[in-house]
Amino acid sequence: MAAQAQPDTAPGARPEGAWQAGRFVLPLRCTLLMGIVNVTPDSFSDGGAHDAPAAALEHARRLLDEGADILDVGGESTRPGSQPVDDDEEWNRVGPVLRELVRWNVPVSIDTYHPRTMRAALELGVDIVNDVCALRRPGALEAVARSPDAGVCLMHMQGEPVTMQQSPHYDDVVAEVVGFLRERAECLQAAGVARRRICLDPGFGFGKTREHNLELGRRLEQLAALGYPLLIGVSRKSMLAGTSKLPPLQRIPASLGAALACVVAGARIVRVHDVAATRDAVRTFEAMRASDPMQPPPAIRAPQAIRS
Repeated sequence: MAAQAQPDTAPGARPEGAWQAGRFVLPLRCTLLMGIVNVTPDSFSDGGAHDAPAAALEHARRLLDEGADILDVGGESTRPGSQPVDDDEEWNRVGPVLRELVRWNVPVSIDTYHPRTMRAALELGVDIVNDVCALRRPGALEAVARSPDAGVCLMHMQGEPVTMQQSPHYDDVVAEVVGFLRERAECLQAAGVARRRICLDPGFGFGKTREHNLELGRRLEQLAALGYPLLIGVSRKSMLAGTSKLPPLQRIPASLGAALACVVAGARIVRVHDVAATRDAVRTFEAMRASDPMQPPPAIRAPQAIRS
């Protein structure tokens, strides 16, 4: 079962190792699964499968039934070579889906780099902003800072989706990714965003060669050492060893291996298409490592009185 929201019965208390995400405080004792809801015609893995609101909501319900802890809704593909979508079109895609999902009493994330979409989503009651541009676009940081409690995920990307895979270059990919995300997190805190609201994503596959991605995976502990919750997204990506010529649905075993390697290195949130398979792999791994195996801990509902 996915983590279920529960009232926080200790007013003012914040669990150690938790992520503040809008209406929820998400304990990080066990790995959280973020299920992907692409309301797009052209995403690399499932574009067009859920681009109508009814289909997207049916998919979201299936992800929750499979064990998703968070639903991440996106209306624009950011796959390599993708063309940008304006914020009006993006909102036409995601708005009807978000309006329904915020009523489901589960953590809901908006995957966007458009400040207008961020503002509209947060006004609806969405809990998390997941931004591949790490709030660098004008107005994005302000949109999140105005919210008293929304969670935010800052991702590293070199370049823009349309060109990012043409010739990515780093002197030291890990040092540069760590330095960039540290600086962005510090910028948010200087703007008034509490540290407990911030999550980091190294951006596997975003402006990185296969070797860059593998090096990030090998040294992921260096990013985890910054002390922020770490989110990773490797699901079905062509960067996975030996899968570049396979269709996305045949990359699931490699996705599970990569996800587990990242969990070992400190990842606490895993963004995935295949929730059931990832849940089984991660829970089995955690149970075999624990002397007293735990079920996924419940999310703690943050009442208005203790919001940051």
